[in-house]
Order: sequence, then C-alpha cells, then structure tokens
Amino acid sequence: MKLVLFDCDGTLVDSAATIHEGMRRTFLAFNKPEPTLAATKAIMGLTLDIAIARIDGKQHVDDEAVAMRDHYKTLFTEIRGAPGHSEPLFDGIRAVIERLAAEDEILIGAVTGKSRRGLNYVLDAHGFQSYFVVSRTADDCPSKPHPAMVTECCDETGMDLKDTIVIGDAIYDMQMAKSAGAKAIGVSWGSASTEQLRQSGADVVVHRAEELLAHLL
Repeated sequence: MKLVLFDCDGTLVDSAATIHEGMRRTFLAFNKPEPTLAATKAIMGLTLDIAIARIDGKQHVDDEAVAMRDHYKTLFTEIRGAPGHSEPLFDGIRAVIERLAAEDEILIGAVTGKSRRGLNYVLDAHGFQSYFVVSRTADDCPSKPHPAMVTECCDETGMDLKDTIVIGDAIYDMQMAKSAGAKAIGVSWGSASTEQLRQSGADVVVHRAEELLAHLL
C-alpha cells in the first residue's frame, strides 16, 4: 500500500491568478502597495496569515496580518463567482488522479495551505471528492513545512511514513515531506524551479503529470 498526498495550488490546479487577485485586493484595502505576481507565487503553500506577513515583509504574524487574512477570506465567493473565473487542472492531472484511484494499493490524499472551504471548492469543482480519502488543510494543522499535515494523514489512514509520498510544487512541500520522513516528488509546473525543489529535498522532480505514474505505480 502507498499513501500519495498531493498539494493543491500549483500542483493540481492553476490557481495563481485567483490567489493573486485576493492578495491584490487585500493589500489595496489596507492601503499597501500591490504585491507582484512573483511575490504571490513565492508564498503559495504557506497558510494565509504567514503568507500575507511574508509578502508584507514581516518575519512574524501580527494583528494586522490576521486582519488582512480575515479580509482575504471574505473575498472568496466574490472572486470565484466573477465571470470567466477559472482554476483549471494542470495538463494530465485528471488522468493521473483517475489512474491512481483505480489502484487498490494506493490511497490518495491532499495536504494544502488552503482552507478547508477552499480545498472542498477545488475537489467539488473537478469531481475529485470521492478520490481523496484523507486531507489536511490550514484549518487543521500548522503551516508547511511543519510535518503535521503528513503525519496526521498517515495516522488517520494507518499508513507508514516510509510508504507515503508527497507531491508538490513548492519548496515548503519538499521540506514538509522530508521533515516527516516521507518521499518527496517535486513538480516543475508550479511556483519553484527544478533546482529549488531539489535543494529543498525533492527525491525526484517531474516535468509532466504523466511522469508521476512511473514513480507511483
């Protein structure tokens, strides 16, 4: 048996534009300069309060960062309900998830810095709820790279960490996986470069979704 844990933003779905729009509106609402898209991509994977503090140049979450986090959350329905809004799956991801779901010896889960509501939105939108048997979000655990998301998924499913694989696009995903004692697979289509993923502990980096299957089956 294997437990395969996917990050969400930047790994399963291309949500950078959605996240950036939320950040842009939030920073303007607090009379702060708009963050660049590059700045937003650099914090994807972190929980929202830490991400906002990092973009704002702060080392720690303060009351203002918490207030900004709460404002960002109020934008969820408005941004996702806008005409033309889309958080598409990356090329090949659907085929990979469906292939893994057909395997009796593989369990699929999610470990994400999104809120529970945000993760459910993505899984519902793409018809993935029945495939993901376990998940941990920013509402459940400390921010990546803390290992709790991975270890709690293992505890819930009864899986051993040595049989667990974390797949993500960010350095925080790789660091979390290695901190927990799991295997780390980086994907190059998200926020971090291949070299950054390797330096952060990736055991392997893939460049197309279908390449994942060679390392999972």
